[in-house]
Amino acid sequence: MAKKSKKVQVKLLDDRVLVEQSEAEEKTAGGIVLPDTAQERPQRGVVLAVGPGKLLDSGKRGEMSIKVGDEVFYGRYAGTEVEVGDETMQIMRENDILAIIEK
Repeated sequence: MAKKSKKVQVKLLDDRVLVEQSEAEEKTAGGIVLPDTAQERPQRGVVLAVGPGKLLDSGKRGEMSIKVGDEVFYGRYAGTEVEVGDETMQIMRENDILAIIEK
């Protein structure tokens, strides 16, 4: 399932990452439909933008291990929810990301 790349007008600073959340599960594994109030906040998303990297003590920038298009897992309460255009996204630090999902 290929997703179209979105054009994002946000310039991230340091080691920050902009993540589009995946949709919340609407059904349980047993087929029970969950109301909006019972749905858990997703902990998975797609990276839409990355900053230049953390500024090191030497004055150089650290290399980012995350790139645009990566599908990632992140902590339940990681980052800050922001509105970009008409969509809600997460801005978080690179170290808030727990894993990259390999396909």
